[in-house]
Amino acid sequence: PPLSPCPTPPRSAGSCRAPSPTRPSSPGGCGPSTTRGPPPGAAKGRARPASSCTTARCPTPRSSRPPTIRTTTPGRPAPGSAARSGSPRRPRTSSPSPTTSSVSRRGWPLSGPMVRPRSASCRRGPASRSSPSRRRTGRATAARAPTTRSGSGKGPPRWPGGKLADAAGSRSAVAENGTAARAGAGVTFGAPAPSGTPLTATASLDGTGHGFLTPGAPVVADTAKDFAVGGWVRPARVDGTRTVLSQDAGTGRAFTLGLTQSGAAPAWSFAVGGARVTGGLPETGDWAYVLGQYDAETGTVRLYVNGRAVGEETAAVPVAGEGDFQIGRARGAQGYRDRWQGEIGDVRAYDRIVVPDELTALATRAAQRVGHWALDTAPDGLAPESDGGAPLKLGAGASVFRLDDDPCDPFDPDCFQDWPLEGDGHLRLDGVSGHAATDAPVVDTSGSFTVSARVRLTDDAPAAPMTAISQGGEHGDAFKVRFDPENSSWDLVLAHADEPGAPETVLRRIEWPDGDSGVGHRVTLTYDASANQVSFYVDGWKESDGGTAAFDAAWKSTGGLQLGRGRTADGWGEHLKGVVDSVYAYAGVLSETQIRQLP
Repeated sequence: PPLSPCPTPPRSAGSCRAPSPTRPSSPGGCGPSTTRGPPPGAAKGRARPASSCTTARCPTPRSSRPPTIRTTTPGRPAPGSAARSGSPRRPRTSSPSPTTSSVSRRGWPLSGPMVRPRSASCRRGPASRSSPSRRRTGRATAARAPTTRSGSGKGPPRWPGGKLADAAGSRSAVAENGTAARAGAGVTFGAPAPSGTPLTATASLDGTGHGFLTPGAPVVADTAKDFAVGGWVRPARVDGTRTVLSQDAGTGRAFTLGLTQSGAAPAWSFAVGGARVTGGLPETGDWAYVLGQYDAETGTVRLYVNGRAVGEETAAVPVAGEGDFQIGRARGAQGYRDRWQGEIGDVRAYDRIVVPDELTALATRAAQRVGHWALDTAPDGLAPESDGGAPLKLGAGASVFRLDDDPCDPFDPDCFQDWPLEGDGHLRLDGVSGHAATDAPVVDTSGSFTVSARVRLTDDAPAAPMTAISQGGEHGDAFKVRFDPENSSWDLVLAHADEPGAPETVLRRIEWPDGDSGVGHRVTLTYDASANQVSFYVDGWKESDGGTAAFDAAWKSTGGLQLGRGRTADGWGEHLKGVVDSVYAYAGVLSETQIRQLP
Protein backbone atom coordinates (compact mmCIF):
# COMPACT_ATOMS: atom_id res chain seq x y z
CA PRO A 1 0.00 0.00 0.00
CA PRO A 2 1.19 3.57 -0.55
CA LEU A 3 3.01 5.17 2.33
CA SER A 4 1.25 7.96 4.17
CA PRO A 5 3.02 11.29 4.63
CA CYS A 6 4.11 12.16 8.11
CA PRO A 7 1.96 14.71 9.95
CA THR A 8 3.25 18.26 10.04
CA PRO A 9 2.58 19.75 13.48
CA PRO A 10 4.05 23.09 14.51
CA ARG A 11 7.86 23.30 14.60
CA SER A 12 7.83 23.47 18.36
CA ALA A 13 6.45 19.94 18.50
CA GLY A 14 9.54 18.78 16.62
CA SER A 15 7.97 15.62 15.22
CA CYS A 16 8.25 16.31 11.49
CA ARG A 17 9.79 19.01 9.38
CA ALA A 18 7.36 21.63 8.21
CA PRO A 19 7.69 23.28 4.81
CA SER A 20 10.15 26.15 4.74
CA PRO A 21 8.43 29.56 4.81
CA THR A 22 11.00 30.95 2.37
CA ARG A 23 10.49 28.55 -0.55
CA PRO A 24 7.87 26.13 -1.89
CA SER A 25 7.54 22.84 -0.10
CA SER A 26 8.88 19.84 -1.99
CA PRO A 27 9.44 16.13 -1.54
CA GLY A 28 12.08 15.37 1.04
CA GLY A 29 12.34 14.81 4.73
CA CYS A 30 9.16 12.83 5.52
CA GLY A 31 6.43 12.31 2.99
CA PRO A 32 5.07 10.00 0.30
CA SER A 33 7.48 7.90 -1.65
CA THR A 34 8.53 9.14 -5.06
CA THR A 35 10.13 7.59 -8.14
CA ARG A 36 13.06 9.09 -10.02
CA GLY A 37 13.24 8.81 -13.79
CA PRO A 38 15.96 6.82 -15.54
CA PRO A 39 19.49 8.18 -15.34
CA PRO A 40 21.25 9.40 -18.47
CA GLY A 41 22.52 6.39 -20.34
CA ALA A 42 20.05 3.91 -18.79
CA ALA A 43 17.73 1.83 -20.92
CA LYS A 44 14.63 3.67 -22.02
CA GLY A 45 11.58 3.03 -19.86
CA ARG A 46 13.47 2.04 -16.73
CA ALA A 47 13.10 4.25 -13.70
CA ARG A 48 15.41 4.77 -10.79
CA PRO A 49 13.84 4.46 -7.35
CA ALA A 50 14.32 7.44 -5.10
CA SER A 51 14.47 7.40 -1.35
CA SER A 52 11.29 7.44 0.69
CA CYS A 53 10.48 7.50 4.35
CA THR A 54 7.75 6.08 6.48
CA THR A 55 6.28 7.44 9.62
CA ALA A 56 8.76 5.29 11.48
CA ARG A 57 11.57 7.46 10.10
CA CYS A 58 10.12 10.76 11.25
CA PRO A 59 12.85 12.78 12.92
CA THR A 60 13.07 12.95 16.66
CA PRO A 61 12.36 16.30 18.33
CA ARG A 62 15.03 18.93 17.81
CA SER A 63 15.57 22.52 18.78
CA SER A 64 13.78 25.15 16.70
CA ARG A 65 16.67 27.59 16.86
CA PRO A 66 18.01 28.75 13.48
CA PRO A 67 21.35 27.51 12.14
CA THR A 68 24.35 29.49 13.26
CA ILE A 69 27.22 31.12 11.48
CA ARG A 70 30.14 30.99 13.80
CA THR A 71 33.81 31.61 13.99
CA THR A 72 35.40 29.05 16.26
CA THR A 73 38.62 27.35 17.04
CA PRO A 74 38.75 23.81 15.66
CA GLY A 75 36.88 21.24 17.68
CA ARG A 76 33.42 19.88 18.14
CA PRO A 77 30.63 22.46 18.46
CA ALA A 78 28.36 22.16 21.44
CA PRO A 79 25.75 19.43 20.92
CA GLY A 80 22.63 20.81 19.33
CA SER A 81 24.10 24.32 19.20
CA ALA A 82 22.81 24.88 15.68
CA ALA A 83 20.08 22.30 15.35
CA ARG A 84 16.68 23.19 14.16
CA SER A 85 13.85 21.64 12.28
CA GLY A 86 15.05 21.01 8.75
CA SER A 87 13.31 22.30 5.69
CA PRO A 88 12.15 20.13 2.78
CA ARG A 89 14.53 19.54 -0.05
CA ARG A 90 13.98 21.32 -3.34
CA PRO A 91 13.15 18.94 -6.22
CA ARG A 92 16.14 18.34 -8.43
CA THR A 93 16.13 19.99 -11.81
CA SER A 94 17.04 18.42 -15.09
CA SER A 95 18.12 21.73 -16.58
CA PRO A 96 21.58 21.74 -18.12
CA SER A 97 24.46 23.01 -16.06
CA PRO A 98 25.35 26.67 -16.47
CA THR A 99 28.02 27.59 -18.92
CA THR A 100 30.04 30.69 -19.38
CA SER A 101 27.71 31.76 -22.17
CA SER A 102 24.66 31.74 -19.91
CA VAL A 103 25.48 35.13 -18.40
CA SER A 104 25.98 38.20 -20.53
CA ARG A 105 27.13 41.72 -19.79
CA ARG A 106 27.98 44.89 -21.60
CA GLY A 107 31.39 46.43 -22.03
CA TRP A 108 33.98 47.65 -24.47
CA PRO A 109 37.80 47.71 -24.26
CA LEU A 110 39.92 50.81 -24.38
CA SER A 111 40.56 51.30 -28.08
CA GLY A 112 39.33 54.67 -29.29
CA PRO A 113 38.51 58.27 -28.39
CA MET A 114 35.66 59.53 -26.28
CA VAL A 115 32.28 60.18 -27.87
CA ARG A 116 29.69 62.52 -26.51
CA PRO A 117 26.96 60.78 -24.48
CA ARG A 118 23.68 59.87 -26.10
CA SER A 119 20.34 60.60 -24.50
CA ALA A 120 18.79 58.07 -22.13
CA SER A 121 16.24 58.40 -19.37
CA CYS A 122 16.63 57.40 -15.76
CA ARG A 123 14.38 57.37 -12.73
CA ARG A 124 14.93 58.16 -9.11
CA GLY A 125 14.16 55.16 -6.97
CA PRO A 126 14.34 54.52 -3.24
CA ALA A 127 17.80 53.92 -1.90
CA SER A 128 18.54 50.32 -1.02
CA ARG A 129 21.04 48.77 1.32
CA SER A 130 23.87 46.50 0.36
CA SER A 131 25.64 44.16 2.73
CA PRO A 132 28.45 45.63 4.80
CA SER A 133 31.82 44.44 3.57
CA ARG A 134 35.46 44.81 4.35
CA ARG A 135 38.85 44.39 2.80
CA ARG A 136 38.42 44.49 -0.99
CA THR A 137 35.21 46.51 -0.69
CA GLY A 138 36.26 48.73 2.16
CA ARG A 139 35.27 49.24 5.76
CA ALA A 140 31.89 48.05 6.89
CA THR A 141 29.23 50.54 5.84
CA ALA A 142 25.51 50.49 5.30
CA ALA A 143 26.03 51.27 1.65
CA ARG A 144 23.14 52.46 -0.45
CA ALA A 145 22.52 51.72 -4.08
CA PRO A 146 23.42 54.30 -6.74
CA THR A 147 20.77 57.00 -6.90
CA THR A 148 18.93 58.04 -10.04
CA ARG A 149 16.54 60.90 -10.54
CA SER A 150 13.65 61.78 -12.82
CA GLY A 151 14.36 63.44 -16.09
CA SER A 152 16.57 62.81 -19.07
CA GLY A 153 20.14 61.68 -18.77
CA LYS A 154 22.90 60.86 -21.18
CA GLY A 155 24.44 57.54 -22.09
CA PRO A 156 28.09 56.66 -21.62
CA PRO A 157 30.88 57.82 -23.86
CA ARG A 158 32.61 54.64 -24.95
CA TRP A 159 35.90 53.49 -26.33
CA PRO A 160 34.24 50.65 -28.26
CA GLY A 161 35.36 47.59 -30.17
CA GLY A 162 35.34 43.83 -29.64
CA LYS A 163 39.15 43.97 -29.99
CA LEU A 164 41.74 46.72 -30.27
CA ALA A 165 41.94 47.92 -33.82
CA ASP A 166 45.08 50.01 -33.31
CA ALA A 167 48.22 48.84 -35.03
CA ALA A 168 51.18 47.86 -32.91
CA GLY A 169 53.20 50.94 -32.06
CA SER A 170 50.28 53.29 -32.66
CA ARG A 171 50.44 56.50 -30.66
CA SER A 172 46.69 57.12 -30.62
CA ALA A 173 43.48 55.23 -29.95
CA VAL A 174 41.30 55.37 -33.04
CA ALA A 175 38.06 57.28 -32.45
CA GLU A 176 34.61 55.90 -33.16
CA ASN A 177 33.78 59.52 -33.76
CA GLY A 178 35.30 62.70 -32.44
CA THR A 179 38.92 63.44 -31.61
CA ALA A 180 41.33 60.54 -31.31
CA ALA A 181 43.00 60.02 -27.96
CA ARG A 182 46.72 60.62 -28.06
CA ALA A 183 48.71 57.88 -26.32
CA GLY A 184 52.09 58.42 -24.74
CA ALA A 185 55.04 56.19 -25.52
CA GLY A 186 54.45 54.34 -22.26
CA VAL A 187 51.11 52.92 -23.44
CA THR A 188 50.91 49.41 -24.91
CA PHE A 189 47.71 48.33 -26.64
CA GLY A 190 46.48 44.74 -26.63
CA ALA A 191 47.08 44.05 -22.93
CA PRO A 192 45.06 41.30 -21.16
CA ALA A 193 41.40 41.86 -20.27
CA PRO A 194 39.47 40.68 -17.20
CA SER A 195 38.04 37.19 -17.68
CA GLY A 196 34.30 36.74 -17.63
CA THR A 197 33.69 40.00 -19.51
CA PRO A 198 33.22 40.79 -23.22
CA LEU A 199 36.51 42.71 -23.17
CA THR A 200 39.21 41.12 -25.30
CA ALA A 201 42.01 43.58 -24.56
CA THR A 202 42.94 46.66 -22.54
CA ALA A 203 45.72 49.25 -22.51
CA SER A 204 48.79 48.85 -20.31
CA LEU A 205 50.43 51.98 -18.83
CA ASP A 206 54.01 51.78 -17.61
CA GLY A 207 53.82 54.36 -14.79
CA THR A 208 56.34 56.74 -16.36
CA GLY A 209 55.81 60.25 -17.67
CA HIS A 210 54.90 58.72 -21.04
CA GLY A 211 52.18 56.41 -19.75
CA PHE A 212 48.94 58.31 -20.42
CA LEU A 213 46.10 58.83 -22.89
CA THR A 214 44.16 62.06 -23.47
CA PRO A 215 41.68 63.26 -26.11
CA GLY A 216 42.95 66.82 -25.53
CA ALA A 217 39.49 68.00 -24.48
CA PRO A 218 37.12 67.74 -21.50
CA VAL A 219 34.76 64.76 -21.37
CA VAL A 220 32.66 65.79 -18.35
CA ALA A 221 31.14 68.98 -19.70
CA ASP A 222 30.08 70.50 -16.35
CA THR A 223 31.62 69.20 -13.14
CA ALA A 224 29.07 71.17 -11.07
CA LYS A 225 26.30 68.89 -12.35
CA ASP A 226 25.76 65.14 -12.00
CA PHE A 227 28.56 63.02 -13.43
CA ALA A 228 30.23 59.63 -13.06
CA VAL A 229 33.45 58.10 -14.40
CA GLY A 230 34.73 54.53 -14.22
CA GLY A 231 36.49 51.60 -15.82
CA TRP A 232 38.18 48.22 -15.36
CA VAL A 233 41.63 48.46 -13.80
CA ARG A 234 44.41 46.12 -12.70
CA PRO A 235 47.21 47.79 -10.73
CA ALA A 236 50.79 46.58 -11.16
CA ARG A 237 51.73 48.65 -8.09
CA VAL A 238 49.58 49.87 -5.19
CA ASP A 239 52.07 52.11 -3.40
CA GLY A 240 51.75 55.91 -3.32
CA THR A 241 48.96 57.74 -5.12
CA ARG A 242 48.01 56.54 -8.58
CA THR A 243 45.43 58.00 -10.95
CA VAL A 244 43.11 56.09 -13.24
CA LEU A 245 40.98 59.02 -14.53
CA SER A 246 41.00 62.77 -13.99
CA GLN A 247 40.09 66.06 -15.63
CA ASP A 248 42.22 69.18 -15.58
CA ALA A 249 41.13 72.35 -13.78
CA GLY A 250 43.80 75.01 -14.34
CA THR A 251 46.93 73.83 -12.54
CA GLY A 252 44.87 71.32 -10.54
CA ARG A 253 42.15 68.79 -11.23
CA ALA A 254 38.38 68.88 -10.97
CA PHE A 255 38.23 65.21 -9.97
CA THR A 256 40.47 62.15 -9.69
CA LEU A 257 39.65 58.45 -9.60
CA GLY A 258 42.38 56.05 -8.55
CA LEU A 259 44.08 54.73 -5.44
CA THR A 260 45.80 56.34 -2.48
CA GLN A 261 47.21 55.33 0.89
CA SER A 262 44.82 55.09 3.84
CA GLY A 263 46.75 54.48 7.01
CA ALA A 264 49.04 51.50 6.49
CA ALA A 265 47.17 50.11 3.48
CA PRO A 266 46.20 51.29 0.00
CA ALA A 267 42.58 52.17 -0.77
CA TRP A 268 40.54 53.08 -3.82
CA SER A 269 39.81 56.80 -3.97
CA PHE A 270 37.51 59.31 -5.65
CA ALA A 271 38.07 63.03 -5.08
CA VAL A 272 35.95 66.00 -6.22
CA GLY A 273 37.25 69.43 -5.34
CA GLY A 274 38.67 69.12 -1.83
CA ALA A 275 36.47 66.17 -0.81
CA ARG A 276 37.61 62.56 -1.00
CA VAL A 277 35.97 59.20 -0.36
CA THR A 278 38.13 56.10 0.06
CA GLY A 279 37.44 52.40 0.53
CA GLY A 280 38.16 48.92 -0.67
CA LEU A 281 41.54 47.27 -0.93
CA PRO A 282 43.48 47.46 -4.22
CA GLU A 283 45.61 44.37 -4.71
CA THR A 284 48.49 44.01 -7.13
CA GLY A 285 47.45 41.97 -10.15
CA ASP A 286 43.74 41.86 -9.26
CA TRP A 287 41.08 43.28 -11.57
CA ALA A 288 38.49 45.67 -10.16
CA TYR A 289 35.73 47.80 -11.64
CA VAL A 290 35.93 51.24 -10.02
CA LEU A 291 33.43 54.05 -10.50
CA GLY A 292 33.11 57.44 -8.81
CA GLN A 293 30.14 59.74 -9.07
CA TYR A 294 29.04 63.18 -7.96
CA ASP A 295 25.38 63.84 -7.08
CA ALA A 296 24.65 67.54 -7.60
CA GLU A 297 21.26 67.31 -5.87
CA THR A 298 22.73 66.11 -2.57
CA GLY A 299 26.16 67.67 -3.09
CA THR A 300 27.87 64.36 -2.27
CA VAL A 301 30.36 61.98 -3.85
CA ARG A 302 30.29 58.17 -3.77
CA LEU A 303 32.76 55.46 -4.73
CA TYR A 304 31.89 51.98 -6.02
CA VAL A 305 34.20 48.99 -6.33
CA ASN A 306 32.98 45.92 -8.22
CA GLY A 307 29.44 47.28 -8.12
CA ARG A 308 29.30 47.92 -4.36
CA ALA A 309 29.50 51.20 -2.51
CA VAL A 310 32.60 51.56 -0.35
CA GLY A 311 33.68 54.21 2.14
CA GLU A 312 31.36 56.92 3.38
CA GLU A 313 29.24 59.25 1.27
CA THR A 314 31.03 62.60 1.50
CA ALA A 315 29.88 66.19 0.97
CA ALA A 316 31.78 67.98 -1.80
CA VAL A 317 32.04 71.43 -3.36
CA PRO A 318 32.96 70.93 -7.02
CA VAL A 319 35.42 73.12 -8.88
CA ALA A 320 35.11 74.12 -12.50
CA GLY A 321 37.00 71.68 -14.66
CA GLU A 322 37.10 72.71 -18.30
CA GLY A 323 40.48 71.21 -19.00
CA ASP A 324 41.48 67.99 -20.75
CA PHE A 325 40.33 64.55 -19.68
CA GLN A 326 43.25 62.34 -18.60
CA ILE A 327 43.73 58.60 -18.38
CA GLY A 328 46.59 57.47 -16.17
CA ARG A 329 47.68 60.80 -14.66
CA ALA A 330 46.48 63.89 -12.75
CA ARG A 331 47.37 67.58 -13.01
CA GLY A 332 49.40 69.25 -10.26
CA ALA A 333 51.06 72.61 -9.69
CA GLN A 334 54.32 71.29 -11.10
CA GLY A 335 52.76 69.38 -14.01
CA TYR A 336 51.29 65.90 -14.30
CA ARG A 337 51.83 63.41 -11.51
CA ASP A 338 50.39 60.34 -9.68
CA ARG A 339 50.82 58.13 -12.72
CA TRP A 340 49.08 54.77 -13.13
CA GLN A 341 51.06 51.58 -13.58
CA GLY A 342 48.98 48.64 -14.81
CA GLU A 343 46.05 47.98 -17.12
CA ILE A 344 42.99 50.15 -17.81
CA GLY A 345 39.99 49.29 -19.99
CA ASP A 346 36.34 50.02 -20.70
CA VAL A 347 36.64 53.69 -19.71
CA ARG A 348 33.27 55.46 -19.49
CA ALA A 349 32.05 58.89 -18.42
CA TYR A 350 28.45 59.89 -17.72
CA ASP A 351 26.74 63.28 -17.45
CA ARG A 352 24.27 61.80 -14.94
CA ILE A 353 23.98 59.49 -11.95
CA VAL A 354 24.51 55.83 -12.90
CA VAL A 355 21.44 53.59 -12.88
CA PRO A 356 21.87 50.65 -10.45
CA ASP A 357 21.28 47.98 -13.10
CA GLU A 358 23.93 49.56 -15.29
CA LEU A 359 26.48 49.53 -12.51
CA THR A 360 25.77 45.86 -11.80
CA ALA A 361 26.16 44.98 -15.47
CA LEU A 362 29.39 46.97 -15.82
CA ALA A 363 30.99 45.32 -12.80
CA THR A 364 29.85 41.74 -13.39
CA ARG A 365 32.30 39.00 -14.31
CA ALA A 366 30.74 35.73 -15.42
CA ALA A 367 32.02 32.61 -13.67
CA GLN A 368 34.35 30.46 -15.77
CA ARG A 369 34.23 26.70 -15.41
CA VAL A 370 37.67 25.34 -14.50
CA GLY A 371 36.71 21.74 -13.79
CA HIS A 372 33.99 19.13 -14.20
CA TRP A 373 34.40 15.49 -13.25
CA ALA A 374 31.49 13.23 -14.29
CA LEU A 375 33.05 10.29 -12.38
CA ASP A 376 31.61 7.80 -14.87
CA THR A 377 34.95 6.09 -15.53
CA ALA A 378 38.44 5.90 -14.06
CA PRO A 379 40.81 4.14 -16.48
CA ASP A 380 44.08 3.30 -14.76
CA GLY A 381 42.71 4.86 -11.58
CA LEU A 382 42.29 8.34 -13.10
CA ALA A 383 38.85 9.97 -13.35
CA PRO A 384 39.12 12.35 -16.34
CA GLU A 385 38.13 16.00 -16.33
CA SER A 386 35.50 16.67 -19.00
CA ASP A 387 37.56 19.25 -20.91
CA GLY A 388 40.89 17.45 -20.66
CA GLY A 389 42.03 19.18 -17.48
CA ALA A 390 43.63 17.64 -14.41
CA PRO A 391 42.20 14.19 -13.57
CA LEU A 392 41.20 12.98 -10.13
CA LYS A 393 43.55 10.21 -8.99
CA LEU A 394 41.74 7.48 -7.06
CA GLY A 395 43.37 6.31 -3.85
CA ALA A 396 42.99 3.01 -2.00
CA GLY A 397 39.40 2.44 -0.93
CA ALA A 398 37.96 4.37 -3.89
CA SER A 399 36.33 2.92 -7.00
CA VAL A 400 33.97 3.94 -9.75
CA PHE A 401 30.60 2.17 -9.87
CA ARG A 402 29.01 1.78 -13.29
CA LEU A 403 25.47 0.75 -14.18
CA ASP A 404 25.11 -2.86 -15.34
CA ASP A 405 24.39 -3.43 -19.01
CA ASP A 406 21.17 -5.20 -18.02
CA PRO A 407 19.94 -3.75 -14.72
CA CYS A 408 17.00 -5.26 -12.91
CA ASP A 409 13.54 -3.73 -12.87
CA PRO A 410 13.50 -1.03 -10.14
CA PHE A 411 9.83 -1.85 -9.43
CA ASP A 412 10.66 -5.47 -8.67
CA PRO A 413 10.69 -5.88 -4.85
CA ASP A 414 13.64 -8.26 -5.24
CA CYS A 415 15.66 -5.71 -7.20
CA PHE A 416 18.50 -4.31 -5.15
CA GLN A 417 20.33 -2.73 -8.09
CA ASP A 418 22.19 0.47 -7.28
CA TRP A 419 21.89 3.41 -9.65
CA PRO A 420 24.43 6.15 -10.42
CA LEU A 421 23.57 9.50 -8.90
CA GLU A 422 24.26 11.14 -12.27
CA GLY A 423 25.21 9.82 -15.71
CA ASP A 424 26.58 6.29 -16.02
CA GLY A 425 28.56 6.02 -12.80
CA HIS A 426 29.67 7.53 -9.52
CA LEU A 427 32.61 7.41 -7.11
CA ARG A 428 32.36 4.96 -4.21
CA LEU A 429 34.38 5.64 -1.05
CA ASP A 430 34.85 3.15 1.79
CA GLY A 431 35.09 5.57 4.73
CA VAL A 432 38.49 4.23 5.77
CA SER A 433 41.06 5.43 3.25
CA GLY A 434 38.99 6.04 0.13
CA HIS A 435 39.57 9.35 -1.63
CA ALA A 436 40.26 10.96 -5.00
CA ALA A 437 42.41 14.05 -5.55
CA THR A 438 44.05 16.29 -8.13
CA ASP A 439 47.77 16.93 -7.98
CA ALA A 440 47.39 20.74 -7.84
CA PRO A 441 44.77 23.28 -6.72
CA VAL A 442 41.73 23.59 -8.97
CA VAL A 443 40.35 26.92 -7.69
CA ASP A 444 42.19 29.94 -6.34
CA THR A 445 40.77 30.09 -2.83
CA SER A 446 42.02 33.65 -2.32
CA GLY A 447 39.75 34.85 -5.16
CA SER A 448 36.11 34.29 -6.07
CA PHE A 449 35.15 30.68 -6.73
CA THR A 450 32.32 28.13 -6.73
CA VAL A 451 32.62 24.39 -5.97
CA SER A 452 29.77 21.87 -6.10
CA ALA A 453 29.29 18.09 -5.81
CA ARG A 454 26.47 15.58 -5.41
CA VAL A 455 26.95 13.39 -2.32
CA ARG A 456 25.11 10.47 -0.73
CA LEU A 457 26.00 8.91 2.61
CA THR A 458 26.03 5.14 3.02
CA ASP A 459 24.96 5.10 6.68
CA ASP A 460 21.80 6.49 8.23
CA ALA A 461 23.65 6.99 11.52
CA PRO A 462 27.27 7.99 10.86
CA ALA A 463 29.55 7.81 13.88
CA ALA A 464 31.93 10.67 13.04
CA PRO A 465 32.22 13.73 10.76
CA MET A 466 32.87 12.89 7.10
CA THR A 467 34.28 15.30 4.51
CA ALA A 468 32.86 15.17 1.00
CA ILE A 469 35.05 17.78 -0.74
CA SER A 470 37.90 20.04 0.31
CA GLN A 471 40.95 21.99 -0.82
CA GLY A 472 43.63 23.24 1.52
CA GLY A 473 47.26 23.38 2.43
CA GLU A 474 49.68 21.62 4.75
CA HIS A 475 47.80 22.03 8.03
CA GLY A 476 44.22 23.02 7.24
CA ASP A 477 41.54 23.35 4.59
CA ALA A 478 40.76 26.64 2.87
CA PHE A 479 37.29 25.09 2.58
CA LYS A 480 35.65 21.77 3.21
CA VAL A 481 32.08 20.48 3.11
CA ARG A 482 31.39 17.72 5.61
CA PHE A 483 28.52 15.92 7.29
CA ASP A 484 28.42 16.35 11.07
CA PRO A 485 26.38 13.57 12.74
CA GLU A 486 26.31 15.39 16.07
CA ASN A 487 24.07 18.07 14.60
CA SER A 488 22.75 16.00 11.67
CA SER A 489 23.95 18.74 9.36
CA TRP A 490 25.97 19.48 6.27
CA ASP A 491 28.61 22.04 7.24
CA LEU A 492 30.77 24.42 5.22
CA VAL A 493 33.99 24.93 7.20
CA LEU A 494 36.62 27.55 6.28
CA ALA A 495 39.90 27.79 8.18
CA HIS A 496 41.23 31.33 8.61
CA ALA A 497 44.84 30.30 7.92
CA ASP A 498 46.95 27.30 6.98
CA GLU A 499 48.05 26.86 10.57
CA PRO A 500 47.36 24.28 13.27
CA GLY A 501 44.49 25.39 15.48
CA ALA A 502 43.44 28.26 13.19
CA PRO A 503 39.94 29.71 13.82
CA GLU A 504 37.17 28.50 11.52
CA THR A 505 34.00 29.96 10.05
CA VAL A 506 31.15 27.43 9.86
CA LEU A 507 27.86 27.57 7.95
CA ARG A 508 25.38 24.80 8.72
CA ARG A 509 22.33 23.20 7.10
CA ILE A 510 20.29 20.56 8.96
CA GLU A 511 19.65 17.40 6.88
CA TRP A 512 19.12 13.74 7.76
CA PRO A 513 21.65 11.09 6.64
CA ASP A 514 20.75 9.26 3.43
CA GLY A 515 21.19 5.66 4.53
CA ASP A 516 22.52 4.66 1.09
CA SER A 517 19.25 5.41 -0.69
CA GLY A 518 17.93 8.15 -2.93
CA VAL A 519 19.83 10.69 -4.95
CA GLY A 520 21.75 12.32 -2.11
CA HIS A 521 22.29 16.06 -1.91
CA ARG A 522 24.00 18.61 -4.11
CA VAL A 523 26.23 20.70 -1.87
CA THR A 524 27.56 23.99 -3.27
CA LEU A 525 29.71 26.73 -1.81
CA THR A 526 30.59 30.14 -3.21
CA TYR A 527 33.12 32.72 -2.13
CA ASP A 528 32.77 36.28 -3.42
CA ALA A 529 36.14 37.98 -2.97
CA SER A 530 34.80 41.41 -3.94
CA ALA A 531 32.22 41.28 -1.14
CA ASN A 532 34.18 39.03 1.26
CA GLN A 533 31.17 36.73 1.58
CA VAL A 534 30.68 32.97 1.59
CA SER A 535 27.42 31.19 0.87
CA PHE A 536 26.38 27.57 1.32
CA TYR A 537 23.66 25.79 -0.67
CA VAL A 538 22.13 22.34 -0.28
CA ASP A 539 20.07 21.13 -3.24
CA GLY A 540 20.19 24.61 -4.76
CA TRP A 541 18.89 26.49 -1.73
CA LYS A 542 20.55 28.35 1.11
CA GLU A 543 19.07 29.23 4.44
CA SER A 544 17.47 32.69 4.45
CA ASP A 545 18.99 33.18 7.90
CA GLY A 546 22.48 31.74 8.04
CA GLY A 547 23.17 30.75 4.43
CA THR A 548 25.65 33.61 3.88
CA ALA A 549 28.39 34.97 6.13
CA ALA A 550 31.05 37.64 6.01
CA PHE A 551 34.50 36.12 5.52
CA ASP A 552 37.65 38.24 5.19
CA ALA A 553 40.26 35.58 6.00
CA ALA A 554 40.59 33.87 2.62
CA TRP A 555 44.01 32.42 1.76
CA LYS A 556 45.50 30.74 -1.28
CA SER A 557 45.61 26.98 -0.83
CA THR A 558 48.46 24.96 -2.27
CA GLY A 559 46.96 21.46 -2.17
CA GLY A 560 44.82 19.67 -4.72
CA LEU A 561 41.06 19.26 -4.75
CA GLN A 562 40.10 16.36 -2.47
CA LEU A 563 37.04 14.11 -2.59
CA GLY A 564 36.27 12.06 0.49
CA ARG A 565 38.75 13.43 3.02
CA GLY A 566 39.94 16.60 4.77
CA ARG A 567 42.77 17.88 6.93
CA THR A 568 42.65 17.22 10.67
CA ALA A 569 45.09 17.76 13.54
CA ASP A 570 46.45 14.27 12.83
CA GLY A 571 46.78 14.66 9.07
CA TRP A 572 44.25 13.30 6.57
CA GLY A 573 41.00 12.20 8.13
CA GLU A 574 37.19 12.48 8.16
CA HIS A 575 37.00 9.92 5.35
CA LEU A 576 33.61 9.73 3.67
CA LYS A 577 31.65 6.50 3.56
CA GLY A 578 29.34 7.10 0.65
CA VAL A 579 29.31 8.16 -2.98
CA VAL A 580 30.25 11.36 -4.80
CA ASP A 581 29.24 12.37 -8.32
CA SER A 582 29.18 15.24 -10.81
CA VAL A 583 31.77 17.62 -9.33
CA TYR A 584 32.00 21.19 -10.67
CA ALA A 585 34.52 23.98 -10.02
CA TYR A 586 34.34 27.58 -11.24
CA ALA A 587 36.51 30.66 -11.07
CA GLY A 588 33.96 33.28 -10.04
CA VAL A 589 30.57 33.13 -8.37
CA LEU A 590 27.59 31.37 -9.92
CA SER A 591 24.24 33.05 -9.45
CA GLU A 592 21.55 31.35 -7.39
CA THR A 593 19.69 30.55 -10.61
CA GLN A 594 22.77 28.89 -12.08
CA ILE A 595 23.34 26.91 -8.88
CA ARG A 596 19.79 25.55 -9.05
CA GLN A 597 20.43 24.47 -12.65
CA LEU A 598 23.30 22.21 -11.65
CA PRO A 599 22.23 18.56 -12.10
